[in-house]
Amino acid sequence: MAKRASEAVDKPLTAACRVVLLCGKEYFLRTLYTQRLRDLLAKEFGEIDALNFDGSNCSAADVLDECRSFGLIAQHKLVAVDNAADLVKEEVRTMFENYCKSPSEGATLVLRSDTWRPGNLDKIIESVGVIKACEPLSDSMAMGWAQKRVAERYDAKIDGSAVQLLISRIGTDLSKIDTELAKLAVAAGAGATISPQLVSQFVGVSREEEIWGIQRTLLGGNAEESLQHLRYILDVSREPPVRVMWALSDLARKLHGFCRGMKNGHNPEAVARSLKVWGPAKDPLINAARRLPPSRALRLFETCVEADLRQKSSLGDQDRTLERVVVEFSDALSGR
Repeated sequence: MAKRASEAVDKPLTAACRVVLLCGKEYFLRTLYTQRLRDLLAKEFGEIDALNFDGSNCSAADVLDECRSFGLIAQHKLVAVDNAADLVKEEVRTMFENYCKSPSEGATLVLRSDTWRPGNLDKIIESVGVIKACEPLSDSMAMGWAQKRVAERYDAKIDGSAVQLLISRIGTDLSKIDTELAKLAVAAGAGATISPQLVSQFVGVSREEEIWGIQRTLLGGNAEESLQHLRYILDVSREPPVRVMWALSDLARKLHGFCRGMKNGHNPEAVARSLKVWGPAKDPLINAARRLPPSRALRLFETCVEADLRQKSSLGDQDRTLERVVVEFSDALSGR
């Protein structure tokens, strides 16, 4: 039984590979592997011809004929096929199996795809080349990748806390990480270490963080700051009003839960656990709930429910509805 691509032995890329399969949803890894292979081939054969096909709109004959034909100028070809799963289907799979059993010495075939159906072809590819899984990395793997990448590519270092902050802000998409590392390395200077302070300064929070960040602003009770934050989310981050309304309703729900729980004599920490509130978000909520009467917290929650219903029923202007709710929060939390 053929191995799945993700279970394949991690063989190295070499200029001797005649067929390479790069499968997985991490586009940047597929690009990096292709570039590495191209460099290896250029070192081995000198100038090479690089040709690209789209598997969704080409034929198997087009690709395989190109692999078998001689180059006009260069002595070796790199023939890459994107969306390879769309091309290598059951009716033509045998053609690729037969080719891979005896591939052209003058070409290297690279099959690239988000998805891939494993089968006998995988075993044949491994006998003449290599399979590389290009799946999204976990947080810890992305941090390790970033530290290695910034040292090898950008002549800089990034300490553990800085890389952890970077991943928490932008996620594990390698193209985004690479872009930010390039920027941070320039800011830090050649050979320097990228610090958490530098990451905080140059790497903005994600859109997801931004929309939930309005909860922290609202807890301050300042109407002007809260309205400015709302406009930024709507006009700059371009978040849908429905999602913003969800963030406001969630805050009202948690405030009401804290107010009721603490009024009934429950420990704030126990209330926080029941509401699934952790980390730095907990203390500001507890402090706000202490100065907010439960009746006002309930009215605030009811206001959010009514506003949400208006939005979903297409009643009134959505932006104006959000602004009124934000002002209601500011009035309640400032004691007005």
